[in-house]
Amino acid sequence: MVRRETFSYTVQARCSRADAVALLSDPARQGELHPLIVRVRRLPARPGARASYAITDRLELGPLRFPVTYQADVLVVTEDEIVTVARQQPGTTVRNHTRLREESGVLRIDVEITLAAPAPLFGYAFRQARAAHLALATRLGPALTPDTP
Repeated sequence: MVRRETFSYTVQARCSRADAVALLSDPARQGELHPLIVRVRRLPARPGARASYAITDRLELGPLRFPVTYQADVLVVTEDEIVTVARQQPGTTVRNHTRLREESGVLRIDVEITLAAPAPLFGYAFRQARAAHLALATRLGPALTPDTP
């Protein structure tokens, strides 16, 4: 049985849409911001994908640390929206739907993450995904906002 749950977050940054889209649609650039990613390798694009990657995360379970590699596909990239889907065996998927819009001179980035996993793995996978993405959220705003003198 597969369980599915969604969480979301919002980031605000003072940057151009183009800069935000460039960072948010490129997993290789997010590697320095995402707390779990240790390696990103570009792959030939899968059918229907704009780009595909093999991404290795370092996960923890108690005192154990172990690498997990999964495939991620960038499916949609526009000035208003980015959609990616990551797949890992056995039967785990993470869908990231990001929407961008300007509000009073600030770029608002709304991110919705949906994780689906087999019931025995779901609790661990969901906690790891949520913690990692919320940590990423705290780093995105400063990374996207240029330094001002």
